[in-house]
Amino acid sequence: MRTQENPVIFGTEDILLSLCNSVTRVLTLATKSQIHFSGMVQRITKTCLKPDIGCFVLFDGGFSGLVVINFSAQAAMELYESYMQNMGMAKEGLASSHTSDEVSNVMGELMNQIVGDFTGKVARELQTNITQNQPKMIVLNKQVMLSVDTNLEKPEARRVTFYTGSNKIFYLELAIDRTEFIKLFDFEVLETEDPDALLAQANTQSSPTPAPMQSKDQDDLLDSLGM
Repeated sequence: MRTQENPVIFGTEDILLSLCNSVTRVLTLATKSQIHFSGMVQRITKTCLKPDIGCFVLFDGGFSGLVVINFSAQAAMELYESYMQNMGMAKEGLASSHTSDEVSNVMGELMNQIVGDFTGKVARELQTNITQNQPKMIVLNKQVMLSVDTNLEKPEARRVTFYTGSNKIFYLELAIDRTEFIKLFDFEVLETEDPDALLAQANTQSSPTPAPMQSKDQDDLLDSLGM
């Protein structure tokens, strides 16, 4: 039984740290470069999609939330090129611009792997379940404020700065319902799968997914967000 004097509580910052570790784990494995993040976290009031590539995914279930990752063109291209070359592609055959559909495909696939890794840890460590929608990638030339987090009852939002292997900066933003998980009794956390399985799974795919959003799809999406 849990002791009243020292309950184990898992709150917003713990959830954020778990997500940040998923980002570094997946991207480090996929690019064979060391991805790291700042030891400081910002409290923010709104989540935003920002230039040059914005990506977001919604999750629901045991708790609800929104994850946004904003990449500069330089950071996106570094991650894209490292990932593709790690898969055996020649640099000469890679896309040359962050606006390429192929870059959006790859960044969307990496986002999908990140959130998949995170939801797996939530199931193992918090003994609850969350589901995600398909990540959405948008090439942007201006900032777009996301209003979907207003659907949360007691939203909390955080921003964390990340660095690529060559210190290009990108940002992760998380908005979730205010929640705490309290450990009632000790339980065994199941072992994680072999980390190399993430990359192996990606290498077996004929082409990265999801498909890039066409301009009409982007307009429809922004309309649905009240933009």
